Amino acid sequence: MFKADQIAKELEDYLQGLEYVRNPEGLYIPVRYALSAGGKRIRPVLLVMAYNLYSDEIRKAFGAAAAMEIFHNFTLLHDDLMDNADVRRGMDTVHKKWNANTAILSGDVMLMLACRYLTDASGKNPKPILDIALDTFIGIMEGQQYDMEFETRDDVTEEDYIEMIRLKTSVLLAACLKIGALLAGAGESDANLLYRFGEKVGLAFQIQDDLLDVYGDPKVFGKKTGGDILCNKKTYLYINAYRRADAAMRKELDRWRVYDGDDPQSKIDAVKEVYDAVHVREQSEKLIESLFGQAASVLAEVNLPDARKTVLEEYVKKLMNRVQ
Repeated sequence: MFKADQIAKELEDYLQGLEYVRNPEGLYIPVRYALSAGGKRIRPVLLVMAYNLYSDEIRKAFGAAAAMEIFHNFTLLHDDLMDNADVRRGMDTVHKKWNANTAILSGDVMLMLACRYLTDASGKNPKPILDIALDTFIGIMEGQQYDMEFETRDDVTEEDYIEMIRLKTSVLLAACLKIGALLAGAGESDANLLYRFGEKVGLAFQIQDDLLDVYGDPKVFGKKTGGDILCNKKTYLYINAYRRADAAMRKELDRWRVYDGDDPQSKIDAVKEVYDAVHVREQSEKLIESLFGQAASVLAEVNLPDARKTVLEEYVKKLMNRVQ
């Protein structure tokens, strides 16, 4: 079995070695730029690790892994544009460095490149793999639409939020695991179990990120905390807190939601005070632990020796503990 760090290094070399020889260059230069920004490469690493559960010839999975990473970066180009974000991984976003039209068009070609690479990597019968990928791509866009709609809705429930992040975040992790397993010859049952494992892990990741945005150590987390509060994002923490709050606390949350003053820290502190009063941190930690436990139970059902699954399990645990 290959360790995650070794897979990540080889994948990075593979991604940076991809050549875009078509013209016009102006379409492809932003693609290279976006992929050069690095990142954890979680999705392609998971795809290769799932492949490695059944085969040690991991380089055969690199084309599919690159496809899923290119797709993921396509979503980031468009997300950054929709969010009007200026920085991504310490670099100017594509729309900031060039313009909005470039971000749209180069993002679009990344989507097409992802489909092309995945087709080329899927053997003589690519349809089953493409069906999984295309259903996933559509689901992610549905999740993004829900996320945008939630901004103007006052009736978003925790169940609504979980479904939104399942679509927007979890299904891509899940699909990478399933595709990697199928490409290596895994049976449908194991592939579906790995998909469910990825869904649970993805949900836990996102809720952990919500939690860290409020309670994380900025020195470890890598960015200032409280951003979701300042942007009035309806995260799991906010929705859970609002449901559990009494009338006075809800009034306080409502008041700060429309605050447009020049003291952002006061807003963060006030909202956190409500969160603390209703124990939303503990509720979130309990849910994360439950989801991670469910993921471990699903992985245990995969019909492989436990020793074969250890590397994947340890990698996910490392990710879950990446920033405390």
